[in-house]
Amino acid sequence: MADTRVEPGKGPAAPARRSQTMQRVQTQVRVVRKWLTPGLGIKRWLILLGIGISVISLTVAELFLQWFGGRSLPGIVQLITLRFLPPPLRVIVGMAGGLVLIGIAFYELNRSILAPFGTQWGESLVDAMHHFQRRNKGSRVVAIGGGTGLPAVLRGIKSHTTNITAIVTVADDGGSSGKLRRELGVLPPGDLRNNIAALANDEHLMTQLLQYRFDTGGLEGHAFGNLFLTALANITGSMDQALVEAGRVLAIEGQVLPSTLADVVLCAEIRTPEGLRQVKGESQIPEVSGAIERVYLEPASARPYPDTLRALLNAELIVIGPGSLFTSILPNLLVEGIREAIRASSATCVYVCNIATQKGETEGFSVSEHVHALEKYIGEKVIDVVLANSATPTKNAGEHTHYVPLPAPDDPLRGRYQVIEADLTDPHRPWRHSPVKLNRALLALLNKQPDSAPVGK
Repeated sequence: MADTRVEPGKGPAAPARRSQTMQRVQTQVRVVRKWLTPGLGIKRWLILLGIGISVISLTVAELFLQWFGGRSLPGIVQLITLRFLPPPLRVIVGMAGGLVLIGIAFYELNRSILAPFGTQWGESLVDAMHHFQRRNKGSRVVAIGGGTGLPAVLRGIKSHTTNITAIVTVADDGGSSGKLRRELGVLPPGDLRNNIAALANDEHLMTQLLQYRFDTGGLEGHAFGNLFLTALANITGSMDQALVEAGRVLAIEGQVLPSTLADVVLCAEIRTPEGLRQVKGESQIPEVSGAIERVYLEPASARPYPDTLRALLNAELIVIGPGSLFTSILPNLLVEGIREAIRASSATCVYVCNIATQKGETEGFSVSEHVHALEKYIGEKVIDVVLANSATPTKNAGEHTHYVPLPAPDDPLRGRYQVIEADLTDPHRPWRHSPVKLNRALLALLNKQPDSAPVGK
């Protein structure tokens, strides 16, 4: 029988191992060459660091020799160790000089090494380190919605934590988003853009840039942010990867995720004076005069984006709303698996009711009717807390603002959920939520005592 033993270092796998070893060696050689490149500002300070350590070492050696009665060090060493000075002064000056050299070397090395990591928005290194440390700390918050309501949550809560996930609807089919969706086949970027702008590190600048709309030429009506995300989606191959890259480029405080990557269409059954009418398209639903009886997605089998489920299951606080109930909030909850993830999560789930009713969707709705409409799709006691606005300011409100009435003291809603009432209005646009006031109310929920545990689930 033939001997099939293979000597060490030989056999079919040996060339591959040798090739990998050579690649590692070549990589290390390239790294060393880069460190030795002139002008890096590293080598000179390493040399200075070495000199400082040597001065202290020689001073300590001279001190020991004097203590133990030995001969002093000869030649140039006596000059370095300041032998011409009296013994006490010699030690003090030598130690101090060595420490100064080491301090200068460390300072310059840190500056040279850390300078490339300065943020592109002119943020100081201390601020950058603070934000980096805070990114993986703080409460895990997930906000669900779309439109202009959800950014109010994000703007407020990002001052408390950067562990924020915004889950956004992709059912938009109107305006710039709808045009890009139809012509280029991408997920509608509009709601995604709004929430990225809200989470941006330099929000003032990013909001102006991402929300800028061209008003002339072939790009008329398009928001720059929509074009930016569409271009990134084409470069990276998908909108979800585009959102990751956009988050890096814009240094956003958290992440924005689509509820699904499927090309979904929001449909509705609306009761009109002429009878029940079927309407297709998110932008078309508010245009039909009538009562919305049901909304649904086509296809109904749209799968959720996996990261959205993970975020929901790991959350400490889930915020639903504010936003258009039927066209911004429910399209997320209609995606298969989203409701189940919310129910399975141990997070406190709060529904933030709109401040004012919305024409074509919730005309005449009270807080209770908003919650009842939500319960039709997600069931009872999936949410734990209802956060409702209690203020009805007239200043800046205008004649078209109709505030959502609070539930009556004996309303059954108060028995099923914890209902929290607070002034949540923006002073300049009272039909919208103030990020500061909303953040204050949400933080109170996050910081509540364990004995006030949520009611549901």
